[in-house]
Amino acid sequence: MNFGRIALAGLGAFLIYFVIGGLAFGLLPSLKDEFLKYPSVYRSEDAMKSVMPAGMAAMFIAILALAVIYARLYRGGSGLTEGATFGALIGIFAIGSFVVHNFVNLNIGLKLTIQQSVAYFIEWLAVGIVIGLIYKPIVPAHP
Repeated sequence: MNFGRIALAGLGAFLIYFVIGGLAFGLLPSLKDEFLKYPSVYRSEDAMKSVMPAGMAAMFIAILALAVIYARLYRGGSGLTEGATFGALIGIFAIGSFVVHNFVNLNIGLKLTIQQSVAYFIEWLAVGIVIGLIYKPIVPAHP
């Protein structure tokens, strides 16, 4: 495994995660409005700011873990294709283990659940693609 490239892939994927998340959740009024319908479930924007540094640190560590998993599973081939496949699988996992799980446990609507599913799938797909494009294994030197 190429630990330098894992770190670089993790950093790049972390950045794209927040760029796409900011666009999806910050600029799309319909998605943002859905969160506002559940003030007893979700923190206000101001309240989120106080815990955002911890959330960002946790996401960076989680994305680094994904970069390590990708590196351990990488079998060669196009970084774009391998990364997109990896990201799509992570997206499907996130929808099932997080988005739909929250729909069952939290008092939120189906519309928000569907919007989150689309947004998170796109985020994780992009994360996988960035990891796949940046990560390169160490190629042993030929004697």
